[in-house]
Amino acid sequence: MAETPLLRLYKKFTRWPAGHWLFSRAVCLKAPYFGSVSPRFTLLENGRCEATIPHKRRLQNHIGTVHAIALCNLAELVGGVMTDASLPKGMRWIPKGMTVQYLKRAVGTQRGVATPGIPLVTSDTGYDFPVNVDVFDPAGEKVFNATITMWVSPSR
Repeated sequence: MAETPLLRLYKKFTRWPAGHWLFSRAVCLKAPYFGSVSPRFTLLENGRCEATIPHKRRLQNHIGTVHAIALCNLAELVGGVMTDASLPKGMRWIPKGMTVQYLKRAVGTQRGVATPGIPLVTSDTGYDFPVNVDVFDPAGEKVFNATITMWVSPSR
């Protein structure tokens, strides 16, 4: 499968010093809302995306943990970027729905990992594409899980 433009951009940027930071900023320039959680992409390849968000006061809830919606933003971000970086030519995507599970208190820098639930394929019709996102705390314990349903369709 040919590399997508997004995956080529990631590989180009991450060859440079501060390339992960630069790529993260570029993604947030394209989709500004995600800048609110200060993401840092750490890995992007066909079928996998990883990024972190810091534990900053502005991302905290009333009990001092990373807010549930910040975790949802991380999940949607890595799920969308993984989908975009893995998409077959001639196809497009948009989020359709998300179910989440909060498994334990999210303290410290959180790492989101997105992987596909099924293979991405070229199709003449649209289809649901499930993306699994797990979020881990600094100790490597899973604190959050999401299944994001992406609608994948031909880009006529």
